Amino acid sequence: MSESNGSAATTPTDAEPGEAAVTAGRRGRLRRWGRRVGLVVLALFFGLTLAALAYDLATNGREQPATSLYPGPFVRVDGTLLAYRRWGTTGTPVVLLGGAAEPSWVWHDVGPLLARHHRVFALDLPPFGYSQRRGPYTMAHWLPLLQGFEHRLRLARPVLVGHSLGAGVAAAEGLARPGDVAGVVLLDGDALAFGGSRGWLADLLVYPYYTAIYRIVTGSDWLVGRVLRNAWGPNAPHLTHGTLAEFERPFRVEGTDSALKQLLAGGIPGLTLARLAQLRVPRAVIWGADDTVDAVGSGRATASALNTKLQTIPHAGHLSMLAQPRAVAHRILEFMANENERR
Repeated sequence: MSESNGSAATTPTDAEPGEAAVTAGRRGRLRRWGRRVGLVVLALFFGLTLAALAYDLATNGREQPATSLYPGPFVRVDGTLLAYRRWGTTGTPVVLLGGAAEPSWVWHDVGPLLARHHRVFALDLPPFGYSQRRGPYTMAHWLPLLQGFEHRLRLARPVLVGHSLGAGVAAAEGLARPGDVAGVVLLDGDALAFGGSRGWLADLLVYPYYTAIYRIVTGSDWLVGRVLRNAWGPNAPHLTHGTLAEFERPFRVEGTDSALKQLLAGGIPGLTLARLAQLRVPRAVIWGADDTVDAVGSGRATASALNTKLQTIPHAGHLSMLAQPRAVAHRILEFMANENERR
């Protein structure tokens, strides 16, 4: 009995060294795997860094002054060289303001249609199109540029047509100087501010990775084409390299990559619904019926705040001026004609 009890008592003690060895073995294997994973991650980091540096060096010289990429016309306002396009020589003035990443080329169909009876000017708001990248990219900076542009070209009481981001600028101008604006048309844009206080996100976009990714994305026909087809709406046409280049080329204007970081940090400038409700100049809200970038519901909310009716363009997405230029031009001309009759 006593011997049996003694033998049983020693069994757990005898097992402890074996369990300790197993535990130590597991820890050793985990440490080895941890080192291997760390080495792989480190190798990937250095590999990606070297690849990004090599790509950046290989594509140096891609960015150029705007005057080397676009023949003009240009006008200098408060030290900033502004690019624009114009159509028509007689009639009341119309100023077209594009949205984010939209060059004034997007108005190439609508502009001539409006110009049959009006003088039409499409302005590149920096940091987009071919205007000089000279910030800050805020409403407080854009409004003096727009007002200076109108003054330099002697545009008295223009109708402002703002698309997407440009809608906020057009509405803000109507609020700031109601006596100097004949009317405001918001096209596929709710005029509201969006995405502020993202400085932390902009801080993550560092060299050489951001520069490499920026150049690859903005120079890719496939990627740019996908974005444009989505924004175009249903039945988007085949987009040729020439069409895609109209959107890709402005990204090569020197300073654009850093300007977009600055814009991202501050967010898209705009107004609030309460502020929009104070707009008293003649106004209209026109929207692509199939817009999936800015939902039609956003247009309804803005139209309601402005105490006007939302007008939709069938078979058009966010880029309604490209998808249905005749319908867009017709709605703008109709708005202007109706306002002239009321005077």
